[in-house]
Amino acid sequence: MYLRLRSNSLLLPAAFLGGIAVVVLFIVYGTRSDYDRLNPAIGRLLPAGHCLCRSSVTFKCTTCLDSIGTISDSVIDTVWEFRYGRDDGNEGLTPDQCAHAFPGLFEDIKRAKDARGGKKIEKSDLDAMVVYKGMVRAMIYAGELYVIEVHCMGDDHRRKVVATLSSVYRAMTAVASRRALPNIEFFFTIEDMADDPNTPLWVLTRRIQDEMVWLMPDFGFWSWNIEGIGPFGQVLSEIAARDTDPDGGWSRKIPKLVWRGKPSFNFKLRRALLDVASGKPWADVRAIQWQSETSMRESFLSSVNYCDYMFLAHAEGRSYSAALKYRQACRSVVVIHKMQWIQHHHYLLVSNGTQQNFVEVERDFSDLESKIAYLLQHPDEARRIADNGVKVFRERYLTAAAEACYWRALIRGWAEVSFEPELYEMDELSGQARARGLRIESFM
Repeated sequence: MYLRLRSNSLLLPAAFLGGIAVVVLFIVYGTRSDYDRLNPAIGRLLPAGHCLCRSSVTFKCTTCLDSIGTISDSVIDTVWEFRYGRDDGNEGLTPDQCAHAFPGLFEDIKRAKDARGGKKIEKSDLDAMVVYKGMVRAMIYAGELYVIEVHCMGDDHRRKVVATLSSVYRAMTAVASRRALPNIEFFFTIEDMADDPNTPLWVLTRRIQDEMVWLMPDFGFWSWNIEGIGPFGQVLSEIAARDTDPDGGWSRKIPKLVWRGKPSFNFKLRRALLDVASGKPWADVRAIQWQSETSMRESFLSSVNYCDYMFLAHAEGRSYSAALKYRQACRSVVVIHKMQWIQHHHYLLVSNGTQQNFVEVERDFSDLESKIAYLLQHPDEARRIADNGVKVFRERYLTAAAEACYWRALIRGWAEVSFEPELYEMDELSGQARARGLRIESFM
């Protein structure tokens, strides 16, 4: 009897622990799986992840777009107006021209300045920051760009760092006198999310509650060195070249919603999209396994080929997804769930009204099918939304001119609330003054 009781007492904890282990294995498998389909039983075990969040973002900046219009070539330029085809590649617009051409683009810079509450950013604030992977400390002094400190992890980090610094330098050198730019010192990160969003850091994206960080354009505006993308300007040109038909290629578009992506980057949210749309006659959504030749051959779409479809789904990843700007370049209806992560140009997103430039759906995609059905039944309305998207994003707010204007506005805005850096420091060993950091020409 004693031995039997002891045996049972050992079996119960073992069974309990074994059950926990099975659940954990299911969760790990589910969150890391990039297959199109997932067993529903496993799906029910997965935690909510980023499919639920404390807040989503709704932008109300429709007045930002009021001044955007098409200017006829016959109009005499008594007052300068931005013209697509003439000014979109001009990276050297004046501050007044930038403000006039891109109302609403600089909203987050103003927000970040106001968040300081009159408190200056001091050198000691930067010195006290923990330097996580993907972070870079840089300085602009007398019109030159210096790299002071870099924490890269592999080639991917280095490419993104180089792309970001190249974009900054391009914006600096495009103006007539870059020495007129203020001297500043700053940290930025090329990671998808800041390790410490409560610090004065330049970031790719933020949530509503991340008030201390400053938004910057992502590295892809220079170039994203992955298959089917490359330099952003080249992608825009290739996409625009497909709009040569009288109707902008609209009549040739496939009347379906398209999406390709890696579910494990945001397993609950992206799987919700797959669950709702997979196998439906109005959708062509598939998971991508980047390391699988078969998956890439059968399912991969380049950024340009996305534009062959009438409806383009966008889903956030680990934080934001850098793919959005490529979708916004197409003359297609961009469909986005309620977003948690903000990029610098998101203030121009309009989800309803005459200036609507995308379609917003719930974060679990529960209303996706009904909204696609409505658009298919109302093609003129779908076309209007797509045309608005091109007019606002591809032909204005995603142009090289807009990006350069934003970088210079960021530099000036940061300088208003930050300390004046010193170019030289004393070398403790030699007692000689030495320049801090490495000039961008040498760093490259």
